[in-house]
Amino acid sequence: MPVNLPPLNPAQLYPIPGVMLGIGSAGVKTPGRKDVLVMQLAEGSRAAGVFTQNRFCAAPVRLCREFLAGTRPIRALVVNTGNANAGTGLDGEKRARSICTALAEKMAIAPEQVLPFSTGVILEPLPADKIIAALPEAIADLAPAHWVEAANAIMTTDTAPKAASKQVPIDGKTVSITGISKGAGMIHPNMATMLGYVACDAAISQPLLQELVKYAADRSFNSITVDGDTSTNDSFILIATGKAGNAEITEQDSVDYLVLRDAITAISQTLAQAIIRDGEGATKFMTINVEGGNTREECKAVGYAIGRSPLIKTAFFASDPNLGRILCAIGYSNVENLDVNTLEVWLDDVLVAKDGGRVASYKEEDGQRVMNKPEITITVKLNRGVENATVWTCDFSYDYVKINADYRS
Repeated sequence: MPVNLPPLNPAQLYPIPGVMLGIGSAGVKTPGRKDVLVMQLAEGSRAAGVFTQNRFCAAPVRLCREFLAGTRPIRALVVNTGNANAGTGLDGEKRARSICTALAEKMAIAPEQVLPFSTGVILEPLPADKIIAALPEAIADLAPAHWVEAANAIMTTDTAPKAASKQVPIDGKTVSITGISKGAGMIHPNMATMLGYVACDAAISQPLLQELVKYAADRSFNSITVDGDTSTNDSFILIATGKAGNAEITEQDSVDYLVLRDAITAISQTLAQAIIRDGEGATKFMTINVEGGNTREECKAVGYAIGRSPLIKTAFFASDPNLGRILCAIGYSNVENLDVNTLEVWLDDVLVAKDGGRVASYKEEDGQRVMNKPEITITVKLNRGVENATVWTCDFSYDYVKINADYRS
């Protein structure tokens, strides 16, 4: 079961004017499952995205990059689960294009105005014909309030759908923001296997929208790790329909931009943390705060070294305060000229290490008290600068092995 992940309440997810969502059943992997999502965007909408840095990226990722770099505005998204369409070469790209063409014909738009996404098993041909056959059902289902249904449709090994929503005032108007994500395993930047879609009805320029999606991703989906594996399909798309009626945001240092940036980042963090809470087999949710670094990058390097260590993750699963493993991970994080004699390591409110070793005041029972909790914060104070970063991770349980051993069955 997910770690302290509350069930979704559809009434708490705001519809986004200009966005319609519809679900269909293609039976890509499981007969009868609702496994195809179509999102229709109103004319005048803008979209921006960031994608996996895996060199073996999937065919839909290549098409998304191509279409977003083009001159035609994006008017639709289509997502399938059950098959990643990765490791499928030019044939996989051809199949993804056929789905875009089929949806475009039904919506009277151009194929390059459709962004395709796939998630599931790698190295298997995409059953494009099944997905195309499900498009009429998904189109007939289009409605602005189908966010929970959409979150369910894109899941793979997830045990719970993930969505978040909020509203903020901008330029005297109420701007609504709603997003969904999927992911539970093969999670590690860049990006952390996940898909994320956040939509708002703010009016914002295309260059700023692209800056915003990068900023939010860096502080959310690029700050999580379950198992250290970067997927072939990771995608995070930010949509702005411009229907809120605010004056278009064009300045990066404006108050309106900062309000929107922080709100979208907060939604993205909630979605990213939900992925970790639902990490495959997770029983613990861990926040790793690294403070006082020279750069944000070195703070993240320390956070990732701790967060992806199998030794640390298994110790946390066992509630074993074998905290020397944390010091070991900090030591191999490759931070240049790191002086271990100046840093501090905290487990929640318990000071564990200082001046290069275990502090005299540390007691095993204090560490055990913290390790027994389902949510734990590790704080590393580097004490060499003013930069900070946070990484979220989970433990490794027996179920992680079971889930991934049986993934294709």
